[in-house]
Amino acid sequence: MPEPTAETDPDGVDYGWVLQTTFVVTIVVGAPVVAVLSLGQSLPTWTARATFAVRVGAIVWFLTAVGVVLYERRSRV
Repeated sequence: MPEPTAETDPDGVDYGWVLQTTFVVTIVVGAPVVAVLSLGQSLPTWTARATFAVRVGAIVWFLTAVGVVLYERRSRV
């Protein structure tokens, strides 16, 4: 029988859950946000569209990640 592996709980945060939740929420929230914000922009080329989506998506991802980590820390208390 193999020895059980040690478990760690750094900072009391389940980073696997944070990663998965950030990924899903960023896609669900980010796609409509990018679509709505792109309506007011002139995006004539695919490069302009991709650059715009990456810039807005990065902001959405960052804000989502921070929010999910803060939520996880508060819910663990």
